[in-house]
Amino acid sequence: MSTPAILIASNNAHKHQELREIFGVLAPALSLVTPREVGLALDPDETADTYLGNALLKARAFAAAAHGKGLWVIADDSGLEVDALGGRPGLLSARYHRQAPGGDGCAALLAELRGVPMPGRTARFRAVIVLIDPTGAEQAFTGLCEGRIGHGARGIGGFGFDPVFMVGTGPRTMAELPPPEKNRISHRGLAAAQAVAALSAGPSST
Repeated sequence: MSTPAILIASNNAHKHQELREIFGVLAPALSLVTPREVGLALDPDETADTYLGNALLKARAFAAAAHGKGLWVIADDSGLEVDALGGRPGLLSARYHRQAPGGDGCAALLAELRGVPMPGRTARFRAVIVLIDPTGAEQAFTGLCEGRIGHGARGIGGFGFDPVFMVGTGPRTMAELPPPEKNRISHRGLAAAQAVAALSAGPSST
């Protein structure tokens, strides 16, 4: 089959960069394009009550806008689930950052967890990726990355909660990992690896 071009259903520059880094390793022949690069300007509201629902809202909106361009569309929704906070901020992770004092969601999270010992600071990143092929067929993939919330922010890589999320039981935060290592084990990287496998199979024949 011909090499597909994939439209990233997001206006978030951090996601553009991260997805391009991930696909650059997993499938370097694939071309990822941003909405601006194909002349699209839309910003769908994320009003669903699940990660899958939000990812579908974005993917379907961009797929409709790009109809006839022969593009695949990839969208994701993700969040940080902190056990000591009953799974918050979860779906509202992006809003948590926006509404935090100074826009510093990491500092706000550390303040909420002040006094919680390390065994009680378990958390996970969850991502759901939706892929729509040029025929309109939809597939969804989920990735999880387990870890803990540290007692401070460390590292300069990544974005969002990466500086306070300690991967697994190790000592490093997501923001301290080199991009290739992060993208191999991250929630988004794991979900993207499944999407790449689906892309290699080509558009659905059903």
